[in-house]
Amino acid sequence: MPLTSGDSRIGAFAAWVREHRGVPADDYAALHRWSVTDLDGFWSAVVEFFDVDLTTPPRAVLGRREMPGAEWFPGAELNYAAHALRGAGTADGDVAVVAHSQTRDVVELTWAQLRDQVARARAGLLRLGVGRGDTVVAYLPNIPETLVAFLAAASLGAVWASCAPEFGARSVVDRFAQVEPSVLLAAPGYTYGDKPVDRRDEVAALRAGLPTLRHVVTVPYGAGELPDAVAWDELLAEPAEPAYDPVPFDHPLYVLFSSGTTGKPKAIVHGHGGITVEHLKNHALSWDLGPGDRILWFSTTAWMMWNALVSGLLCGASVVLVDGNPVHPDVGWQWRLARDTGATLMGASPGFLMACRAQGYAPPPLPRLRQLGAAGSPLPPEGYAWVAEHLGEGVLLNVGSGGTDVCTGIVQGSPWQPVVTGEIAGPALGVAAAAFDTDGNPVVGELGELVITEPMPSMPVGFWGDPDGERYRASYFDAYPGVWRHGDWVRFSASGSCVIAGRSDATLNRGGVRLGTAEFYAVVEELPEVADSLVVHLEDPAGGNGELLLFVQLVATAELDDALRARVARELRTALSPRHVPDRVVAVPVVPRNRTGKKLELPVKRILLGAPVDDTARGVLADPTALDGFETLR
Repeated sequence: MPLTSGDSRIGAFAAWVREHRGVPADDYAALHRWSVTDLDGFWSAVVEFFDVDLTTPPRAVLGRREMPGAEWFPGAELNYAAHALRGAGTADGDVAVVAHSQTRDVVELTWAQLRDQVARARAGLLRLGVGRGDTVVAYLPNIPETLVAFLAAASLGAVWASCAPEFGARSVVDRFAQVEPSVLLAAPGYTYGDKPVDRRDEVAALRAGLPTLRHVVTVPYGAGELPDAVAWDELLAEPAEPAYDPVPFDHPLYVLFSSGTTGKPKAIVHGHGGITVEHLKNHALSWDLGPGDRILWFSTTAWMMWNALVSGLLCGASVVLVDGNPVHPDVGWQWRLARDTGATLMGASPGFLMACRAQGYAPPPLPRLRQLGAAGSPLPPEGYAWVAEHLGEGVLLNVGSGGTDVCTGIVQGSPWQPVVTGEIAGPALGVAAAAFDTDGNPVVGELGELVITEPMPSMPVGFWGDPDGERYRASYFDAYPGVWRHGDWVRFSASGSCVIAGRSDATLNRGGVRLGTAEFYAVVEELPEVADSLVVHLEDPAGGNGELLLFVQLVATAELDDALRARVARELRTALSPRHVPDRVVAVPVVPRNRTGKKLELPVKRILLGAPVDDTARGVLADPTALDGFETLR
């Protein structure tokens, strides 16, 4: 895999396509333009450059081109696990996995040890009767056993799905029951910070709620044991040679679930081929990962960032798995892990970066770090300044936005793109992203719906349990036929950089003017009294302006009085516009967020309009009580 020439992986790729494809890719704009206008040329170049092993050659790069239903590399076969474990550019004794947690001591696996464990786990799953098309699910933290089980299932052509053990049993059953699993892997508990957490009752509830289960495998993590379960050591007891079953390009690899905050979670199916080629492209060309690199990105197994994290292996990079309280004993824990593990790419949520800024934290020297990734929510300009001040010019701040639906970045940066304070550098390679107005016309310099106008390999194979594709079409193609509507509100500049202004279903429509929620938060949360905030707009059925409500979670020493309300109004009016001044400012104990840190504007709005708190929504809350106060306010 030719990843070592040039100053960056994207530079090496551009040089290769100039030489082998005659493409004048002299800058990012030219390379991106080619990547979205010549889909066959670009994606075949990705496959060839990264030496993707298509064990059966395809009939074409792109068969059917229409969305939905675009057909990538028809006739081709491959296996994701084979690519993840080949360790391109590495030696058997090099470290592939480093795992830190608050439950047990550090665990390291070399590439040879990882391959051996996956081969043994594959043999164990075969003994349990798992085969192609069966579903294996995990109620496990981000630990090596989870990665091993995932790769073992993938090597067989079985389908994988996972949930973090902090999820309640009800919300997990709502997810796993959809995919009819035959095997469940689970741990009896874990430690969060310095607090032991027992999950044996939750595992028992999962077993009762999943009638298709044939076996439960217990992973020795946390205190206690799971009764009537196959032990992890028993699963891995018999030596085996590595093996990988070739599967069709669009064969299901894993199922990711939508948040479940506004109804039953969607079971989004991603395929072996689409994820393999997309993550090779993304991780090498945007994140600049290759042999000798190491990625640390705090994630639970319920977030698509876990799937992206472990795909660092595709590029020959090693991965750092982290489990526990991300800010225990303090916000410096992750930074110290990045230093101690020699991370070259560290990922962080914007909320975490802003918390470090608010606490006046200064990271330790990080001599190997080349990139800091930020995703999950918009990063305010002050966050860019904090990163620049503390990490310096030698570290690229790569702010991105994508999602579970495509399991990758849609807009983000790369070593070839400038960092624009307060903005995202632009669309990723191979992503024809744009902003559309309500009539389906592209707009620049104004807010619109984030859309993708050309197919991508990692768009879902479909939804589980949606044989005619009705839910799939309704989710992404209802507004603009033949064009993917992602659900974000975005503004592109003339140069291609962009600002994500929040979810479009949470966008505020006040007097016919649409306002992005992220703009509110960037202003309000700079006030020293405000720890967090959430804004919703309740429309007037008669067509009036409705009511704009701003909820604030205050720091412990602050009080919401008339003076603070007036200052909030003044800051919003000055920084944004008079339309952004809320009709009411209300203090709440906590702003509701899901477990990946996203604010839940739409569930709050629905509660204020009379809907009950859904038990499924409560199960995915970072704080299970966070929605209760809004029922009282209603």
